[in-house]
Amino acid sequence: MCAQSRDPDRYTEVRNAKAGRDYFIEEKFEAGIALRGTEVKSIRGGHAQISDAFARVEKGEVWLCNAHIDPYEYGTTSNHDARRQRKLLLNRSEIRKIAQALDAGGRVLVPLRLYFKESLVKVEVALGTGKKQFDKREDLKKRAELRDRERTVRFRQ
Repeated sequence: MCAQSRDPDRYTEVRNAKAGRDYFIEEKFEAGIALRGTEVKSIRGGHAQISDAFARVEKGEVWLCNAHIDPYEYGTTSNHDARRQRKLLLNRSEIRKIAQALDAGGRVLVPLRLYFKESLVKVEVALGTGKKQFDKREDLKKRAELRDRERTVRFRQ
């Protein structure tokens, strides 16, 4: 029997669309996440949402809060809670750097995406500063101008 080829649709990625709109992203970190078995199965099925999630540092550990992972539909009574806090696994030096940036003020730790790296679930978190309303409008204007330019280039060809 031959080896099975990898199906790209099987390996899902959950993105936080609000992060780029609401924050200036400065520095990114890749973190592991401590999950239960039913949570991994639910994420693999694409039943996770991190648009309202945030991370915080408590007692030298980083915790992912408000991330919603649906209970596994074929799970038993020992299924997980959908919005429980989950521990992020980072190096001590990375945790220290994040804690110093958050203590300085004006920054937040936002999850950008939740994805599989081989068989492990990883979370990409980033330090970000909040955007004001006029910053968001400027981004929209730039995006519209870029779209118009691309349209004219395609029309000329």
